[in-house]
Amino acid sequence: MNKGEAKKRIEKLKDEISHHRYLYHVLDKEEISEGALDSLKNELYKLEQAYPNLITADSPTQRVAGKPLDKFEKLSHKERMLSLFDAFSSSDIKDWQERNIKVYKENTGRDIDKFEYYCELKLDGLAISVTYKNSKFFRGATRGDGKVGEDVSSNVKTISSIPLELRKISEEEYKDLGFSEAEKVEIEKYIYEDSIEIRGEAVMSKAVFESLNKEYKKEGKAVLANPRNAVAGSIRQLDPKVANSRKMDFYVYGLSANKRLRDLCKTRAREDKLLALLGFKALKENKVCTNLKEVEDFQNYVEKNRNSLDFIIDGTVVKINDLSLWSVLGVVGKAPRYMMAYKFPAEQVTTKVLDVIWQIGRTGTLTPTAILEAVKVGGAVISRATLHNMDEIKRLGLKINDTIIIERAGDVIPKVVKVMKNLRTGEEKKIIAPSICPQCGSKVEQKEGEVAYRCTNKNCFAVKFKALSHFVSKGAMNIDGLGEKVVEKLMQEALIKDISDLYELSVGDLEALERFADKSASNLISAIAESKERDLYRFIYALGIRHIGEESAQNLADEYSYYGKDKDENYVNILNMLNFFQKYSLEDWQVLPDFGPKLAESLYEFFHDEKNIELIKKLSKEGFQLKTKDVNKKDLKLKGKTFVLTGSLSSLTRAEAKDKLKELGAKVSGSVSKNTSYVLAGSEAGSKYDKAKSLGIEILNEEQFLDLIK
Repeated sequence: MNKGEAKKRIEKLKDEISHHRYLYHVLDKEEISEGALDSLKNELYKLEQAYPNLITADSPTQRVAGKPLDKFEKLSHKERMLSLFDAFSSSDIKDWQERNIKVYKENTGRDIDKFEYYCELKLDGLAISVTYKNSKFFRGATRGDGKVGEDVSSNVKTISSIPLELRKISEEEYKDLGFSEAEKVEIEKYIYEDSIEIRGEAVMSKAVFESLNKEYKKEGKAVLANPRNAVAGSIRQLDPKVANSRKMDFYVYGLSANKRLRDLCKTRAREDKLLALLGFKALKENKVCTNLKEVEDFQNYVEKNRNSLDFIIDGTVVKINDLSLWSVLGVVGKAPRYMMAYKFPAEQVTTKVLDVIWQIGRTGTLTPTAILEAVKVGGAVISRATLHNMDEIKRLGLKINDTIIIERAGDVIPKVVKVMKNLRTGEEKKIIAPSICPQCGSKVEQKEGEVAYRCTNKNCFAVKFKALSHFVSKGAMNIDGLGEKVVEKLMQEALIKDISDLYELSVGDLEALERFADKSASNLISAIAESKERDLYRFIYALGIRHIGEESAQNLADEYSYYGKDKDENYVNILNMLNFFQKYSLEDWQVLPDFGPKLAESLYEFFHDEKNIELIKKLSKEGFQLKTKDVNKKDLKLKGKTFVLTGSLSSLTRAEAKDKLKELGAKVSGSVSKNTSYVLAGSEAGSKYDKAKSLGIEILNEEQFLDLIK
């Protein structure tokens, strides 16, 4: 696969993965199995590793899955809760080690031929962060989007395996762990006199899960889908009594937000032992492995014996044991280099492709879906599989009536792994992309350099339906009561043609429709009106700009807040925002952190498209009061300056440094160029430092930077 082909495939993978990660992590719903999703993620990850300059901020690999729900108070994590890259084979793990060996040499100038690893069971539960102040329980939070989670303290406190006060460690126990007296004094200061954050997984045992479902059946209640969903639902209960009745458990997997405490522990193995002494449950199966052969042996043993465990696991987590190497290897996007999720292989079965249908997305893209001869795999009957695009069909060499292998580890839509060409009978038919739209009959085209086939009719019912459905969805404007069926009905009745028509609806328009009583019509109109007061980033995401996910939308909202918003502007003026972004050239867009050529092109086209301009102008008359960050323009002393960050900082995280720079009006770029004003170089600075030096760009150390931002 060449770079152009990889670029096309990456875009399709990103859209599909992002959709299913949102369903799974935010809504606790599943349309496809976790195994199928893992397969897609792994393919995307490998492509991005092969072509690193194709990695964009909206990629699911850069993105930690999910956003916090509205029913709990949101809170910021001191240190981002990261997600993990996945490995599915011994060759994946070997490639990972070789990459780390290379990064280690680049960052230190020294050679290393292997690492020692700490292997942990990968529990299928819910990631939780628990904070203690002065050794007493302070709060518990969900992961959320990694930066911001949900305050679920009341429910977390119901888990018996989470201590309400940290256990006092004895002198003898410190000695057994090999800590000196000086180290012990320092550790105790952090643990008992300061704050400490513990991270781990909330889980439900198989026995508790089965017992609860048995009880629910007797009472006529809906049964729980699986232990992972049961935990997610329990942690998010508004009533702590319900959470308490679910009898959850908690296993730690590390310390957080205190680098010095990690340094004192020296290894992940000793960190686990320290946490166990503080009163937390650590998995007894976790093991130190001195090389990859031992890692592979551990993985095989765990997979063979997984059914004998009390809880469900879907693999192991392989971590570099030496904690001092973590800052050397660093983080790629939102996943660390120093650990990898080693997943179990998904289940595979064979079936037959009966037909291929084409579904239309909100941008007019036609996506092929295979209709399968129904087959049971992993406890569910499967009858369809997504094929992504024609490139994937060609890669597989797939035809209608082919026998195929599909892969699945959990639920619903599977991945087509292989075509069994030796089983062909001669009755197979070639799959041809449609020349006309199956919905509206308009011409379908494939632009040069793109893999996607698109309906050319911008007024196609299916395209407008998908765009409207996206606009009102929970991740976007979140208009309660306006689901896909209602959107479809309103379009069929010609009450709405585009987004702006939603805000022209009246109670009288709805009352005339079947199943709309006075109250439901009034409630929907109120919900539509209420959506005018959403955050700006939700509005930008709702517009459905190609390649712009929720995080990219947040970056755009910040860009307007810091550089476009008038100081007297209490709420966002949509027309001002349009005018502001229309001034951006393709080069201007690419200066934004992690905004590559694809996003730049998409944004430039969107804000210069006549139909989009007309739509935004119409919306600007609807009285929106979109909210964004309140920026004091008087404090923008670094306006017009562009910074690049490299290396690790000791007094604040890089994310905190970026936020502070934006507050002061500076822009933060991901790469050094002649337009860079300053490079902030922390410890273990990389190649950006060398490039800045060669270009004669001013380099600041941490002390100089702190003095500058005072």
